[in-house]
Amino acid sequence: MPELPEVETIARGLAPHIVGRRVERVQVRETRLRVPLAADFARRLEGRRIRGASRTGKSLVLDLDDGRRWVVHLGMTGRFTLRPEQAGSRTHDHVRVTLDGGSALVFNDVRRFGRMVIVEASALAAEVGSGVDALGAEFTPAFLFQTSRRRTLAIKSLLMDQRLIAGLGNIYANEVLFHAGIRPRRRAGRLTRRECQQIVAATRTVLRAAIRDGGSTISDYQDGFERSGTYQRRHRVYGRAGEPCRACDAPIRGCLTIGRSTFYCSRCQR
Repeated sequence: MPELPEVETIARGLAPHIVGRRVERVQVRETRLRVPLAADFARRLEGRRIRGASRTGKSLVLDLDDGRRWVVHLGMTGRFTLRPEQAGSRTHDHVRVTLDGGSALVFNDVRRFGRMVIVEASALAAEVGSGVDALGAEFTPAFLFQTSRRRTLAIKSLLMDQRLIAGLGNIYANEVLFHAGIRPRRRAGRLTRRECQQIVAATRTVLRAAIRDGGSTISDYQDGFERSGTYQRRHRVYGRAGEPCRACDAPIRGCLTIGRSTFYCSRCQR
């Protein structure tokens, strides 16, 4: 599933090409997404001008000129790309939004786990979640320390809880904890203040590096111009079970944490 770096890459890439553009036509070919597309989706979007493009958590948010927000969740396999208006449709193109000036935003999703909604600005938090952004000023060592107190769940699970911290998923939670030197299954409530500081610093380091590399392409992810990310080449632990640690040569270990694949180095992480 695309996480913060992937969605941020899409938002930054598309913004110069779509902000200020007017929606001329909306074609809905498939409404059966994770949550069925609203019957009035096309009507509410046609004629609107896009005033902004940004990211909140793992969601792409496009500001419309009537004050509403067009929210795009990519789900597991969703792609949201800008194509020439004359480009033909492809299998799994579910929504096509033609803009003035000769281009179209296309939502393609093989597994249909994505979601697209138009909401009032006041309802945005309820739609995308209320967790503090993993790259935001509110995600501080003090916040993480207080949030983790008296919690028995694994620190990796806490980092992935979008109600608490928005933007981190399985890939980057693994990578962040490696850079912080902390094992994913450590109980969150046992973290020290210093360890919380290490996690916050590692989060910023990893996410910013991943954004610079255009995100991680493991299988389906592509940015708004159908380009793959390259940060997967720098993964230290994710998907590398049995391979040597790039820091100490010990084999990377794999396990499950609440049903999710987890990777760590038993020497580098404590």
